[in-house]
Amino acid sequence: MRIRHRIVPLAAALALTGGLAATGAAPALAAHPAPGKAASAAAAGGTYLYFNKNWSNPADSRLYLMKSVPNAKDKVLAKYRAGSGNGGRNGTNECASMQGWLPTGNYRVLNHTKRHNGGRSGINGYAIQVQDKVCKNHRTKRTELFVHSEMNVNGTQGARQPGRDNPYRWDGVRDYYSLGCIKLTPAHIKNLFAKAAHYGWPTKLKVVN
Repeated sequence: MRIRHRIVPLAAALALTGGLAATGAAPALAAHPAPGKAASAAAAGGTYLYFNKNWSNPADSRLYLMKSVPNAKDKVLAKYRAGSGNGGRNGTNECASMQGWLPTGNYRVLNHTKRHNGGRSGINGYAIQVQDKVCKNHRTKRTELFVHSEMNVNGTQGARQPGRDNPYRWDGVRDYYSLGCIKLTPAHIKNLFAKAAHYGWPTKLKVVN
């Protein structure tokens, strides 16, 4: 996908006037049950990312940092509210480039950085890039896929822009929408980076329905 953050309909843009407070509780850790055994998504004993799509509300999906446990249920190390897709008519169509959420399947994590520089029309700041993926129609390839937020290259928040959305500032729940990437709040992606640095960086992402 082209790494513009999302398409915001006019009504949604008007709803952002004045800026909304970022939402989402602090990550829940290992007390929560793992979303299931997925050892195939990571090397035994390693960590991996696990994205669970919410069909009823794609902007209220969940991203987990998981620990693979051989011969047992994998362990949740961190859990975050996350979104993917633009929230429109094709928001849950994994083959709709620049609109739909990530295709279901396994991905390699290619790299991560705290200072991604996508320029004026791209992703900036904390970002985790995953491999391209051909969707279920076996033809459409989704490209330039990231786990990211909305921030400046140095991780700070952009200026408030009354009456319109700043793609480099987290203004509220509408910011969970994207053109296909996985979106987290700035606080949550920074927490994810800290957890990954502590437990070991994941090499895989598993996306499930």
